[in-house]
Amino acid sequence: MLLGVNQGLCWSTTVIMKIDLVGPKQRGLAMGLNEFAGYLAVSLSALATGYIASVYALRPQPFYLGVVFALAGLLISIFFVRDTSDHVRLEADQHAQSRAADDPDPRADLSFAQVLLVTSWKDRDLFSASQAGLVNNLNDGMVWGLLPIFLATSGLNTVRIGVVAAIYPGVWGIGQLFTGALSDRVGRKWMIVAGLWTQAAGIGLILMGREFVLWALAAALMGFGTALVYPTLLAAVSDVAHPNWRASAVGVYRLWRDGGYAVGALLAGILADLLGMHWAIGVIALITAASGVIVATVMAETLPKKTSPVNRQENGQP
Repeated sequence: MLLGVNQGLCWSTTVIMKIDLVGPKQRGLAMGLNEFAGYLAVSLSALATGYIASVYALRPQPFYLGVVFALAGLLISIFFVRDTSDHVRLEADQHAQSRAADDPDPRADLSFAQVLLVTSWKDRDLFSASQAGLVNNLNDGMVWGLLPIFLATSGLNTVRIGVVAAIYPGVWGIGQLFTGALSDRVGRKWMIVAGLWTQAAGIGLILMGREFVLWALAAALMGFGTALVYPTLLAAVSDVAHPNWRASAVGVYRLWRDGGYAVGALLAGILADLLGMHWAIGVIALITAASGVIVATVMAETLPKKTSPVNRQENGQP
């Protein structure tokens, strides 16, 4: 529970602060760097603690690293990190100045309950991003829950199962270095669509595969699809949300996105029990593809230089 509280406070806030700092032109780059750094740290920490555990013991030696990391993060935050609220106020002022004096933005000041409704349902762009985030982590929950069992029952040995499982987050983590920045150039919408459909193709290839090479390729496809989607969705939410309540909108989006882990794990387990693993994996692939269709048909392009208030109104956006 304490680690969960830390995740909500520290990880969400680092995301929001980077969005505040970079402004509208480099949100994708900032999110890509943030997610790359985080998942690289997870990978390296797992490697280091695994080595320490193999040399010494499972407890307490590997946990000393966690204590050191927590203290280092605390000291860095105290002495080097500065609050970004001034950047938010400046951006909000610029946003207000861009509108006519007699035409104030009706969404400049929303309560949290209103932000929850707008992000979850009322705004088509934010709804599209929220459901895509949920489905992205839904299929991720399936990958970690069902994939190793599926591969084991298909005759793959433990070492090769580990390789397939490692390819997925490896491609995902490294890919975000480039995909986030790319979304600042080409736009958010179609990268999200492409990412979801690439994930669906990778999940489908798992079912069609009969040998290690195809399953490794499937894991790489899923990782690349997630790299296209993960930082781009955060950037898209930031594009749409007003600076005054952007942090709340990111929090609501992350509620839906990270809730997908639990939904995916439970759904995959229930479907596997009722229909078998092949059907469970196939249904998850179809859900992922359908999520891409929703983004393609409902979401407008959110990248500031590729859209405008007029474009959003023409697409039924407030």
